[in-house]
Amino acid sequence: QVHLVESGGGSGQAGGSLRLSCAASGDTTTNYCMAWFRQAPGKGREGVAAIYTARGSNGLYAASVKGRFTISQDSANRALDLQMNSLKPEDTAVYYCAAHPDPCIVTLSEPMYNYWGQGTQVTVSS
Repeated sequence: QVHLVESGGGSGQAGGSLRLSCAASGDTTTNYCMAWFRQAPGKGREGVAAIYTARGSNGLYAASVKGRFTISQDSANRALDLQMNSLKPEDTAVYYCAAHPDPCIVTLSEPMYNYWGQGTQVTVSS
C-alpha cells in the first residue's frame, strides 16, 4: 500500500507557471504507474498526465495540457511532479496524485488507479 501527499498548489496568473509535487510513502518494494488528475468546480475528475519511468515511459498527456505541462517521476517511485507552464484560467481545479501498482499501464483512466492523494487546489486568474 502507498500513501500519497500532494504539495505545491496555489494561485497563479494566466501565462505563468506552477509546479506540483506528490510524495509517496509506504510500500517501497513495488513499482507504480502514477498520474495526475484534476477536478474543476461542477465537473467530473479528468486525467491530466500519466507516467511509468521504470518502463521508460516519457509521459501520456491529455490534449488540453499537451505541450504546456510536463510530468516526471523519480526512478525510485518516491516522487511525482507536474510542471505547469502557460497556465490558463481553465486549468483551475483541485489536482490529485494517483498510483496503481505494477503490473500496470500508463493510462488516464480513473478506475485503473488504486491510491489517491487528498488533492491540492490550483487557481489561475486571467
